[in-house]
Amino acid sequence: MAKILVAEDERDIRDLITITLDFAGYKVVSASDGEEAVNLARQEIPDLILMDVRMPRMTGYEACALLKADAKLRDIPVIFLSGKGQDSEIQAGLEAGAADYLLKPFAAEKLIERIHTVLSHHGK
Repeated sequence: MAKILVAEDERDIRDLITITLDFAGYKVVSASDGEEAVNLARQEIPDLILMDVRMPRMTGYEACALLKADAKLRDIPVIFLSGKGQDSEIQAGLEAGAADYLLKPFAAEKLIERIHTVLSHHGK
């Protein structure tokens, strides 16, 4: 069972994602901001990280950059979640090291499909 770290500052969205992933058979740990996400990633070593772009204390981009700079964490795939769909935002996410970028709102089936694809691509 893959372990997924969900970093999302909006509690309702974080809870919905957690329930969706639990139901799909994933183990879930969650963080409410980017700084907490980096600290939890170091403790938990998840198989994948779902990360909101706009969060307090540290943005998803900043958190992703720290993760990618850490030899123990750099190979963990990150999927950004964002309400901003401009090409420049998506490009910034991919340049920060994300494996994928998913726009909110999204269907639960689409989220699970993208997670499965990214995990398969990373041999998980």
